[in-house]
Amino acid sequence: MSEVIKEQPVEQDQFRQVEGFLLREARLLDEERWDEWLLTLSEAIHYWMPGIDNRRREDKSGPYQLDHMAYFDDGIRDLRRRVARFKQPSAWAENPPTRNVHVITNIEVFVGAEEGELIAYSCFMNLRSRGLSEHAQIAGRREDVLRIEADGLKLLRRKVLIPNAMLLCKNINTFL
Repeated sequence: MSEVIKEQPVEQDQFRQVEGFLLREARLLDEERWDEWLLTLSEAIHYWMPGIDNRRREDKSGPYQLDHMAYFDDGIRDLRRRVARFKQPSAWAENPPTRNVHVITNIEVFVGAEEGELIAYSCFMNLRSRGLSEHAQIAGRREDVLRIEADGLKLLRRKVLIPNAMLLCKNINTFL
């Protein structure tokens, strides 16, 4: 994650641009418009959701490590493969499809350490339903680095942090 420069908030116009970006992203995912969603990602994307370890406060190594287990540790190639898999008729786990609702809140946006980068913090709730009675929800925090590229704002890095040390649903058959 790029370091925030003393948590310098962005101007209101940039805040609204990032907020709009994050809310549109949620809608694209809910509507299964994955190809359009992929276009919001930088070619250099790092999409990471580390596994969380329960550690005592005295253990300064923290609740997650770069070289430890991750639910996702994807680049653009991996994300394109996941989208392609969702669209295959053989993706029986998604037939009937999962219905998703992504709720994005607590958005904060700061100037990034690199020119043209913005740091966005947000909280999310992903509600999923499939069939008649299958229901799951995942909540957590996201730390995003967005970069202004030639064709607009792009997601460069995303770190997804859930509070659970154990996944409470049977899969993460979605993007967060």
